Amino acid sequence: MPTKTDVLERIEEEGVDFLRLQFTDILGTVKNVSVPAHQAEKAFDEGIYFDGSSIEGFVRIQESDMRLEPDPDTFAILPWRSQRGDDTVSARLICNVINTSTGEPFVGDPRFVLQRAIERAEEMGFEMNAGPEPEFFVFEKDENGRATTETHDAGGYFDLAPKDLAQEIRAEVIYTLEAMGFEVEASHHEVARGQHEIDFKYADALTTADNIATFRSVVRAIAELHDVHATFMPKPISGINGSGMHTHISLFEDGDNAFHDGDDEFNLSETAYSFLAGVLEHAPALTAVCNPIVNSYKRLVPGYEAPIYVAWSDVNRSALVRKPAARTPAASRIELRSPDPSCNPYLALASMLHAGLEGIENDLDAPGPVRENIYEFTEADREERGIETLPSTLGQAVNALKEDEVVLEALGPHVSEKFVQAKTHEYTEFLASVSQWELDRYLETF
Repeated sequence: MPTKTDVLERIEEEGVDFLRLQFTDILGTVKNVSVPAHQAEKAFDEGIYFDGSSIEGFVRIQESDMRLEPDPDTFAILPWRSQRGDDTVSARLICNVINTSTGEPFVGDPRFVLQRAIERAEEMGFEMNAGPEPEFFVFEKDENGRATTETHDAGGYFDLAPKDLAQEIRAEVIYTLEAMGFEVEASHHEVARGQHEIDFKYADALTTADNIATFRSVVRAIAELHDVHATFMPKPISGINGSGMHTHISLFEDGDNAFHDGDDEFNLSETAYSFLAGVLEHAPALTAVCNPIVNSYKRLVPGYEAPIYVAWSDVNRSALVRKPAARTPAASRIELRSPDPSCNPYLALASMLHAGLEGIENDLDAPGPVRENIYEFTEADREERGIETLPSTLGQAVNALKEDEVVLEALGPHVSEKFVQAKTHEYTEFLASVSQWELDRYLETF
């Protein structure tokens, strides 16, 4: 792993002018402080101070002093700077947030929340690997430079140019990601017009969360260079598919895949089944974290390939969890299909991990797979099979979170309190708002 010395040498070799010290708030928004590159050694030795009271969900005004501590393993040159015709070279370092009054990691830092979950897994002998499949839309801008919902292309699933006009944008995103150390596995046009997916190789949980945050920033930056707007909003257009972030999960133990059992019908071990059972058990509360905005629930409806039923399957995509085919033992995994790319990746992965580990600790039994299309089941069919439905609104999901001690513990008291407060306020505002749909439907009728 790179050290402080390695990073300082790279800064010198690459002629870096500025360092962007990056972290996220509780809602998953990437924040950064830019410092001259000559301050790099000071940043490593003393940290960079900032006002935590100005960051969503961090601390009150009287507790404001926070310190950023760069993680040398996350150093990367930002390639798109040179594409603007600017000779300035910038680099990125993802930081841990330190509470200056105690000198300890700040409990409200989402990255620390995930690190704490990883420690729990390590104590049980496991390492979590995760591979996300983030989807996004590319839209045109209007004459004032504001985003519209006019799609950038008329392509469909796996289409090629000329319909897939964003192929050049995807290619540039991939080149940029690879320059920053990503291993991109695939990219393609998704089902809906203007919708795209770029998949990068799985990694340990912390690296994956860092990569998701970086990926979203890169996609937006490259889109801006092409004078279009990229969005990870789950459902920007009604009547078509929304954007998900299917997440593949496996646990490794002493270098071997703890989810694999070659003698099982589905090549899943007892550890995998118990982990899966834990995820299903805590699915309602996980939804609040993995689908954290009002708009998330416009995607989680029947008919658009989004999972809403708490079940698992090896063949159909109407279930919450899918067991993908695996060519090698190392590839045995489960795929949680509900998360969307608006989530805070650190909190989402931490919550998934805690839920699964709880299943292992309590030796939970997973139900049998459901191979039929659950969308075609009647309510009586679902009741007979014990198949529950995910929360249908953010309000319901937050209520489920407030009742789930395992997911609350995953977030920790500080983050769970601030998260619930923020999401309750968001949902209350939504309930009190008047939408264009209501005006179109009722204004001239009543």
